[in-house]
Order: sequence, then structure tokens, then C-alpha cells
Amino acid sequence: MSSQIAITAAEAPAANGHGEAHCTAGFKALMLGCIGVVYGDIGTSPLYALRGAIVAASGSTSSADPQAVLGVLSLILWALVVVVTLKYVVILLRADNNGEGGTLALMALAQRGVSNSKGAAAIVLLGIISGALFYGDAVITPALSVLSAIEGIKLVTSTFDHYVVPLTVIILIVLFAVQSRGTARVATFFGPVMCVWFAVIAVAALPQIMRHPEVLLALNPFHAVSFMTHHGVIGFVTLGAVFLAVTGAEALYADLGHFGKRPIQTAWLSIVLPSLALNYLGQGALLIGDPKAIENPFFLMFPDWALIPMVALATLATVIASQAVITGAYSLTRTAIQLGLMPRFEIRHTSESHSGQIYIPRINLLLFISVILLVLLFRSSSALASAYGISVTGTMVVTAMMGFVVIWRVWKWSAVAAAALIAPFLFLDLTFLAANLLKVFEGGWVPLALGGIVMLLMYTWRRGSRLLFEKSRKLEFPLVELAAMLEKRPPQRVPGTAVFLTSDPESAPTALMHSLKHYKVLHEKNVILTIETAPTPRIDDSERIRMEQLSETFSTMTLRFGFMEQPNVPRTLALARKLGWQFDIMATSFFLSRRALKPAAHSGMPRWQDHLFIALSRSSNDATDYFQIPTGRVVEVGTQVTI
Repeated sequence: MSSQIAITAAEAPAANGHGEAHCTAGFKALMLGCIGVVYGDIGTSPLYALRGAIVAASGSTSSADPQAVLGVLSLILWALVVVVTLKYVVILLRADNNGEGGTLALMALAQRGVSNSKGAAAIVLLGIISGALFYGDAVITPALSVLSAIEGIKLVTSTFDHYVVPLTVIILIVLFAVQSRGTARVATFFGPVMCVWFAVIAVAALPQIMRHPEVLLALNPFHAVSFMTHHGVIGFVTLGAVFLAVTGAEALYADLGHFGKRPIQTAWLSIVLPSLALNYLGQGALLIGDPKAIENPFFLMFPDWALIPMVALATLATVIASQAVITGAYSLTRTAIQLGLMPRFEIRHTSESHSGQIYIPRINLLLFISVILLVLLFRSSSALASAYGISVTGTMVVTAMMGFVVIWRVWKWSAVAAAALIAPFLFLDLTFLAANLLKVFEGGWVPLALGGIVMLLMYTWRRGSRLLFEKSRKLEFPLVELAAMLEKRPPQRVPGTAVFLTSDPESAPTALMHSLKHYKVLHEKNVILTIETAPTPRIDDSERIRMEQLSETFSTMTLRFGFMEQPNVPRTLALARKLGWQFDIMATSFFLSRRALKPAAHSGMPRWQDHLFIALSRSSNDATDYFQIPTGRVVEVGTQVTI
């Protein structure tokens, strides 16, 4: 079978949405779960965000500028309100793709509203960019979060200074090692631990705010505007550090399908936002009273006896934040495979009851190596903070652009109204991106390099798959004509059913042609099977299968899966019994064509890209495993193809 999975533009009927999907789960349970999974990243930002912004504004790591504290604090608080609350919680959570969120779900949704091929290609390019940048975020978040938590032990005694990096590496090794066991058991504790975390960081801030109530003036946006207008370039640089406070906002949208809109919104407005605001105000109050607390304002809010317990709690919280982004990378990879942006990878299901809990060994290994290299290269959270932000701001810019298309073409708003709604957020995202780009030479090159590599791989795979599909189609024989010829002059028949997998149902599969050429026999029943990925997350079983009888012995069948579903061909074929097809797995043989690719003298890509596509094709997981076909029922036919 071709390595390309066909993407149909046909739109499935509206899914049940997250309302029915979560009808069996209580609202409080969903809210508790989303506090643990969705808000781990943004919830641990107080560990490093305010300190990084104040250092950028003051130009000193030993003493804070009291006049800059209110301005920076006001910028952080209003960034939380405008970027997270208004853009994501109020607007984008409504732009769901049949209950699913996330950058690739938004891409698939936006594609429905674009009629011309150039517009669709532009949407796919935006999806590739945002998906690639997410991987940069998935690498930096575990390294930065765990490092910033472990650094708290340096405040107990300087003796621990040399143990920060080794401890961080050990924790990350354990974190990635347990991924294969699944997150179901660990996730049970995510919600309660993060609830304790938010409660503690809010309560710890209250004494500081009471000592210096003038810090509440930061709630006035005038201080944010005044800081930016009076500090020029320094204010712009500071804005890049301020953005660290809103990293993790994309998780609200990405996890929409897991928890639903209302639990995510309620948790943010009632627990997460108030806790974060209080903690930032508490850190600001501490710095107003003691500018030298800039060393680590988060941990210095706590009394000495509480430092060790807080380091332990912070470590737990950052591990949870890391876990959320790692599992997010798995989900994104599965969606990218389904949408034809990546080759097939081995996907293991770690839960019998939750299809979304998956483990991808190859992605886990690549993330682990990258995260450890980052920790060893930067060695401190303040140094690594410079590398953070670019990938997230880039994703936010792309999300805003695709959001405009959805509001305009899918929601049927006028272009002017859609632009009026999105333009302010896009302007703010672009400003944050420009501010973060100033950090390119300080470490910002890391996510750009990672994102660039992933973009190149995605583009090469998609382009190469398209060229391979078009070239193969020119060489193949029309299926209808072949079926008619074989009915007139039938070869020797053998009992049973043969299923030929192909990505092009109009042409005779290569495996069928080679079977006729070499074996000169034909099964009693022959099914030409095509697997399509729909632009919706899931497909109802009533819309799963399409069958068409071509002749007495030939029929075509199309199996449709949503981009969030894992294809299981035998289980789905069993559903065809309702359509009158007698399916018996033990009397059925599956024929697949395995292609050995070689670079052609002239192709649609440069020679180096041909070799890259061939390498990606060789790394692709076996179609038998990916489609969960029993290996004992599979016949593979090898062919050589030039591209």
C-alpha cells in the first residue's frame, strides 16, 4: 500500500460533541482532571516568569528596580487576561472541530471553509508550521520546568548548587522511562496535586500583599502602558520575558476534546487565574520590600522550614507539566500521521478504556535525547528561559490566522467582522513574537532549529507522498476495466476472500496486478480496500463503511476514520456484516504492496529531498501493524518504484 493515507474532503455528520462524550463523567471530576492536565504548564510559570521579566527590565540579577516591578507585573496580569482569558477561553474554545481542539484540528476545520486548492495548501502550510513549533515547545518545557523547580534547593544551602543538573537529569530519565507504562495511574494524582499547588502558591502570596498593598496598583493597565512607553527597547525586550507567564495557553485549546469547554473555562476562571494572579502579586510585593529577593522571588516568599517541602511540591508540579506536554506530542504525532504529514510510527495503546492514552516509542526517544541535551547545554532555568517563548508565540500567531479563516468561512461572519475580532489578538501575538525573536542568539535558535527540522520533514513527506501517488497512478491500470476483463476471461479461481489495500480506489492495486502476473489465479471474492482520514476527529459507525459492487467477484470498500482515531481494519470489517458482507478473518487474505523506492533522474523535488523522503519511507512503521491486521493473514508483494 502507498505510504500516503487518502484525505477526503467529505464532511462527516456532526459528532456528539463534548457534551455527550463526557456525559458519564461528572463535571467536578472533569474540572479536577483538567486542572491537572491542562494547566500544568501555565501553572508552573510563576517559578521563572516574573523573575525573568524583572531581570530583563532591571538589567541586573542581584537587585530589582522597584519602579519596574509594577509595570512588569501589570504586563503579566493583563497578558493573562487578554491572551489566555479572552483569546483562548472566550473565543477559541468555541472553534471546536466536532468537540476536538488543537492546532491540527483547527487546520482541518479551516480546510472545510476553503474552496480553492491554493487556499487549502496555505492552510496546510500553517498547520505544518504550528505543529512543528509545538515539538520545540515539547522539548523545552520539561527541561525548563524541572530545572526551575530543582533550583529551589540552592536557597537551602549553596552546597546543593552542584547537584541541580544531575538531579534534573535523573528526574527526566525516570519521567521518560515510565512513559511506556501509560499515564492512567499517574494521572489520577495530577488533579489533586495541582489543586494543592494552586492553593499553596495563592496562600503564600497573601502575607506579602498585606505587607505591601501598593502592589495592587498593578491591576491598573495604565502601569503596563506607561512601562512600555517609557522604556523603549528595554520594554520591548522585557515583553519577550513577560510572555513566559502565558506559555501553556495552547494546552487549553489542545485538550478541549478530553475535558470539554465548560470544565476548562470554569477551572481557569475560578481557580487557576485567581491563584496565578495572587502569586504574581505576592512576588511583586516581596520585590518592592526587598529588591535583592530577585535571586528567586518565588521560593523566597516561603519561610525557611517550608523550602524543602515546596521544592518537592514544585518538582511534582513541573513533572506533571512535562507529562502533559509529552502526551500532547504523542497525540499531535498520531493526528499528523492520520493527516498524511508524517510517516507511520508504532503507536501503543496504554489503556483499554481510553483510546487517547497512547505511547509512541520513537517520539519518546527523540524527545528524551533532545531534553537531556538542552539541560546539559544550558544548565540553568534563566539561561534556558531565553530559548523559551519563540515556539509558543509562533504557534499562537498561526492559531490566530487559522482562527480568522474559521470565523470568516466556517462561522459565516463577514470578513470585516472576523478581522475586527481577531486582529487585536494577532497584533498582540506578533508583538510577542517580535520581542521573543530578539532572544534568537541567546538560545532562541533552539526551538527555531527544532521547528525548522520538523517542518522540513513534514513538508518532504507530504510532497513526496503526493508525487509518489501521482506517478503510481499513471502506471496503474483502471480498476473497472480490469474487473470487466477478468469477468470475460476469468483465471483459475481459489476459495476465500482477498482484500487488496490501496490509496487509489480508481486503479488496480499493484499487489493485485503482480498476483495475477505471477500466480495466475484469482480469489472467489476480491475487495479493493481504501482507508480514508476524514477532517473530523471521529466517525460514527453508521458512516464508517462504504461498499460498491463492481462485478460478481469484485467490490470496492472504503473505511473512514477520524483523525483522532486509531485505524483497526479487522474490527471495522466485522461491521460490514450489517451491509450483507460475510466477513471471516480466517478465510480472508490481505494483500499489501511493499515499495522499494529509488531516486529518479528527474523528479518534482531536489535530489537531497528525494533521499530524505526515501529515508523517511524506510523508517515508516509496517502497514500491517499500523492497521492492526493479523500478520498471519497478510501477503506482501514487493515492487521497485523510482521517485
